[in-house]
Amino acid sequence: MRTRLLFPSLLLLGSLSLTAACSSGSSGTSDTATDGGRPGSSSGTASVRAVDPSKIKGLEIVNNSSEDTSCPFATSYPDVPGAEAMTAAMKKDVEQRLTTFRSACDDGGGAGEAGELNISHQFLVASGDVLGVRLTSQDHTAAGSGVGVRTYWYDGKAGAYRPALALVDDESRNTFLAALGNQLKGRDGTDADEVDKALADGTNLTDTLDDIAFTTDGGLRVTFDRGEVGAPAAGSYVVTFSRATVTPWLSGFGKRVQQQTVRPSGSLDLGAAATPAPAVPTHTASGDDDTDCEKVKCIALTFDDGPAVPETATLLTYLTQNNARATFFTVGQNVAAHPDLVRAEARAGNEVGNHSWSHPDLTKLTAGQVAYQLNRTSAAIKDATGKAPTLFRPPYGAVNSTVRRATGLSPVLWTLDTEDWKYPDAAKVAQSVVGKVKRNDVVLMHDIHPTSVAAVPE
Repeated sequence: MRTRLLFPSLLLLGSLSLTAACSSGSSGTSDTATDGGRPGSSSGTASVRAVDPSKIKGLEIVNNSSEDTSCPFATSYPDVPGAEAMTAAMKKDVEQRLTTFRSACDDGGGAGEAGELNISHQFLVASGDVLGVRLTSQDHTAAGSGVGVRTYWYDGKAGAYRPALALVDDESRNTFLAALGNQLKGRDGTDADEVDKALADGTNLTDTLDDIAFTTDGGLRVTFDRGEVGAPAAGSYVVTFSRATVTPWLSGFGKRVQQQTVRPSGSLDLGAAATPAPAVPTHTASGDDDTDCEKVKCIALTFDDGPAVPETATLLTYLTQNNARATFFTVGQNVAAHPDLVRAEARAGNEVGNHSWSHPDLTKLTAGQVAYQLNRTSAAIKDATGKAPTLFRPPYGAVNSTVRRATGLSPVLWTLDTEDWKYPDAAKVAQSVVGKVKRNDVVLMHDIHPTSVAAVPE
């Protein structure tokens, strides 16, 4: 069991507490593609229209993570009803990256502080009969920057998953490729022969042109990962075509994506059967928790990485049934997708804290990137609850002077790690708390795991 201590000034157990008896079982705006605070972002100046994922009916975020210090990772991708083929494509790619990452760890490449894999998601468009998602991966065991970006597209009209290159009509492909080549040649770090080779219309072209999206004004932005069309030291390359230039090259699907990006219809219909929305708890706290932890034995239950559907809702019911409150350290991507669950957490008297936007190791980021991760999450929490958080838990418990200086939030770690991410067994998770807990312990769990939630009543 790993132990992470709280900073001495942060023993805020009064607001996080529950009695030991309970625990023992007695009962649109725009988003810029190049924001300097987004780890792994591509360079360029074109903007992408922000999508409110909370409006996507039936949306679930598929989260997975490990806090193994020799091979830590956090991955997420969306599962949208009706777009099962696209979800399957994202799942396959994420699992392949995980396999590669774990193999590097086993070979010693990810051991210690150097290794980490982070895969985050961003909605590009979710309107009409089209859906677009970008996955950004940061693999610290890989050569170079370790950043990889891929966009995924779903055509609801055809009921089919589309790669990024499908936005361009087949008959216009050669013209499009020639224009790309002309824009790239002559840039610092590029070689004309290497550009021609990368853009050759062959079996690898779909993988090379895997990050294509529309800007808010209908232009088309193509981003190349580091080393794909130029010297790795030159970084990534971005080519943006104006709407007037690119429109004649688009496929019928591409034109529908362009239209829904510029003027979203406001609703998404991919032909999925209507499913009832999962119930959100309506428990309301009677007031502040007045437990005096100097008179009774208290522990603090804390839950990371959520909110998740349906796990967080079930957990809130369990806590209310036992007259208990907890602290939820929420991930911004998930807050944006499920603000109703975050409101329910706060309404029931629980503390809502910040766990970064996409769960990277903050100590590997610049001060600006740390601020982006935390500030964006705090804004999402405030939008959901009406109150900005005051606490944050750094992913993996990793914090240094750069992280502390980049935020006014107070860092909170833990003293008892259930390692519930490692053991998907409710009884084992429950015993890891009941059998080891001491007065004033701060217990680390994750409400993205069904088995962890199932352990809570005991």
